[in-house]
Amino acid sequence: MLLSLLQAGPGPAPDPVEYGPGYDPSLYHSSPWALLWSFFFLGGGWLYTGLLVWMAISCLRNDPERFLWLWIIIALPFGPVIYFFARWLPSMRVQPPQVLKKFLHGGELKRLQIAAKQIGNAHQFVELGEALRESGQANAAHDAYEKALAKDGQNLQALWGAASVEFDRSEYPAARDKLQRILKIDPAYKFGDVSLLNCKTLHALGETALAREQLEAHTRRWRHPEGLYLLATIYADSGNTAGARQQLESLIQDLDGAPRKIVRRQLFWRSRARKLLRKLPA
Repeated sequence: MLLSLLQAGPGPAPDPVEYGPGYDPSLYHSSPWALLWSFFFLGGGWLYTGLLVWMAISCLRNDPERFLWLWIIIALPFGPVIYFFARWLPSMRVQPPQVLKKFLHGGELKRLQIAAKQIGNAHQFVELGEALRESGQANAAHDAYEKALAKDGQNLQALWGAASVEFDRSEYPAARDKLQRILKIDPAYKFGDVSLLNCKTLHALGETALAREQLEAHTRRWRHPEGLYLLATIYADSGNTAGARQQLESLIQDLDGAPRKIVRRQLFWRSRARKLLRKLPA
């Protein structure tokens, strides 16, 4: 059979492929759009579209240079991929989705729930609350922190956890009370994170003068970019342009001299500071 095939020689040439009107094969081999076009037809269209929507929403919500980057996301080939690596990834602490978190923490949560039920000390409820927060179950975590506080009203971890959840839920009066209880016991707890959240809570409650006073004390001790920026916005709103400019320039200088790892995480605060500086009167 093989001999007969060899004697027969090559068969007739296949018919040429006919393309639709307006199709130019060279276009898909000479332009960056060629790769994108091929990517869609290889089954990645839905994935790319999802990334585009995700990056566009994140850009609109968080990026101070949103209009420039939104144009890049939408108009350039692989714009969402560029934004993901250039802006989103360096500034975020990447966390797995909540569904995956629950799956990963399932066994640990069960163990902690049993321990809290059997032993029932504040420590067990705090551990349970921390695990619940990490798995994205904020309301259940808050309940665990409250049970810990019922056992020990001075437990700093329980006060901090409950206050953090309350702030995220916009329950500012309750968060303020717990944060101020922590600061009375240990003003440096969590290396200034409690102090900063207290300032943010006061500002959210409209207690601007007190928020400014405490932010001034806070920024003399801790150089959180968010604290410097918040103080600058309070100064700017009250007409203290020089004070606002000084805080923003300090924020930028601090980040310029910081390790690269820290700068990547604080990328948006530097961008926000520069944007606000441009808006301030000369």
